[in-house]
Amino acid sequence: MQMSDIPFGTTDWSQIEPTVHKGDTGHSTWRTRHFGPIRVRMVEHSSGYLADHWCEKGHILLCLEGEMTTELADGRVFVLKPGMSYQVADSAEPHRSSTTLGAKLFIVD
Repeated sequence: MQMSDIPFGTTDWSQIEPTVHKGDTGHSTWRTRHFGPIRVRMVEHSSGYLADHWCEKGHILLCLEGEMTTELADGRVFVLKPGMSYQVADSAEPHRSSTTLGAKLFIVD
C-alpha cells in the first residue's frame, strides 16, 4: 500500500458522525474517515451481530474490545479477541463476521 498526500493529523473518533448498517441480525455502527483511496473505520458490532453478506474487500482489522468470529467461505473459522488482528487481500478469501457479545474494531481498507 502506498500512502501519499496525507498530512499529519489526529482523529477524535467520538466526533465522527456514526452510520448504522443492519446485519442479518444485529447492527454495526461505523465511524469512517477517508484518506485518498484509504478508508479507516472505528466499527462497533452489536451483540448478536451477523453480517448480511460475504465480504470480498481486503482489510487490516484489529479487535479492540469484545470478541468477533470471522468465517471464511471455505469453512474455516477464526475468533478474534482484544489485541488480535487479521489481514486479507481484495478478492482473496470471502469472509463474514459475527459476534455473540459485541465487538469494537479498528479497520483499514
